[in-house]
Amino acid sequence: MREMAKGGPTTSRRGAEGLFERVESLVEVAMQLPRGMSDEEVEGLLRVLPPDTSRSMRALLCPRFRDVSLDFIAMIGEWVQEVRRAKSEGRKVVLVPFNFPPEIIYLFRNAIPLTSEVMTTLGVSVLEGQGERYWDYAMGLGIPDYLCSSSTIELGSILTGRDFEPDIIVQSAPGACDANSKIHEFVSLHMGIPQVILEKPTEATSRGRELHRRYFMAFMRRLEEMIGEELDEGRMREVLEEANRASDLYYELYDLKKFSPCPVPNIFSIFTYGTRFTRWGRPQAAEMMRSMVELSRRRREEGAYPAPEEVARCMWLYIGYYFDFLGFFNWMEERGITYLNDILSLCQPRHVDTTSKESMLAGLAEASFEYPMTRQMGADSMSLSWIEDMSHFIRDLNANCAIYSGHHACKQTWSIVNQVRKEITRRTGAPVLCLQGDSWIRRMTPTSVLQEEISSFVDNVVTRRRRARERP
Repeated sequence: MREMAKGGPTTSRRGAEGLFERVESLVEVAMQLPRGMSDEEVEGLLRVLPPDTSRSMRALLCPRFRDVSLDFIAMIGEWVQEVRRAKSEGRKVVLVPFNFPPEIIYLFRNAIPLTSEVMTTLGVSVLEGQGERYWDYAMGLGIPDYLCSSSTIELGSILTGRDFEPDIIVQSAPGACDANSKIHEFVSLHMGIPQVILEKPTEATSRGRELHRRYFMAFMRRLEEMIGEELDEGRMREVLEEANRASDLYYELYDLKKFSPCPVPNIFSIFTYGTRFTRWGRPQAAEMMRSMVELSRRRREEGAYPAPEEVARCMWLYIGYYFDFLGFFNWMEERGITYLNDILSLCQPRHVDTTSKESMLAGLAEASFEYPMTRQMGADSMSLSWIEDMSHFIRDLNANCAIYSGHHACKQTWSIVNQVRKEITRRTGAPVLCLQGDSWIRRMTPTSVLQEEISSFVDNVVTRRRRARERP
């Protein structure tokens, strides 16, 4: 609010604020926005916001999904506020990475998850100056720039010693995302915050899964000790039945994406994993998923689509870009380019058997083994697992093209992307565009360059191939 009232912070006070505090301040205000705002009211609001904040809010408050965006802001805002209150209530705040099911933390009454990549994305999308100062601070400490900005921006803020600090750090990405694991480990050691590690074997055989189950059980016992609470079967069932309800709605939304033109707005991909990575296991997750399903179903019934025709149904083989919602998700949608899914929104949540404590723990162990990116990048053959999964989804969703957004930190995917591109095109017929950039830092590749490359690919490859097939 300080930033909004003054048209942007101007003093050294701004430099003293951590990312969490600044995000919390802005979402508190955004949560007050009422449903049913007119275009004139939105325009008036956007004019008093700092430029970076205004651009993201313009994307989120787009009339065709404005009320669902407000539902998302409310859900995220309540999560941030609950994290803030947790310490004063004597509860533990557990910092988790993106590839860890947050419902595991909700099993405990005395703990709440804080997802580092979600905090980074919130900072990049709503703060003036995005997350650049925290990235620069981390680089100034000598941290190498090949660590992932998705976690380093939020953790860089914690490293300043002026931000909200968690009580426990979970590391669950070794092997699947070492860049992520190393920055979490560094912060744990540097700040003296205890860390608990969940390892995953690369083998997807029965032997590998059994080994992972044993790792998982040891991990849960360690969490019980650190949080100071023994798991209660009734609480577990309550949380996992909520998670199952959200999973049912996830699959309804997934099935709606099979229609052409796609009735699901592009930006719902990020809403989906914003929900999956923060509130799964709480009633707010199912409410958010229901809100997205209902709007998408209504758009399909009305034939509502923001472009004259759907020219490209695009599967993103990896992740998207998060520093400019307006120039990315909305721009593609208005050109008839559908953002079907990416590797994070293809989380394919699993129903957990809630019959007993043992069945619930076994279900969660399996869910963490199969989590998005962990499943593909942490497999015994990264290329094979990635190719097979993406080929399946391209066929299932009738995608006619694919894009790989080579993220700055993900060198492991760059090492095999040529093989992945050729094999996916051979198996599905979908041409693949490769882009370079950083998903959370605009300085690497500006939006205008990304737009130019995507436009050229759609106009010169996707559209020509489609017309050639339609020609008698």
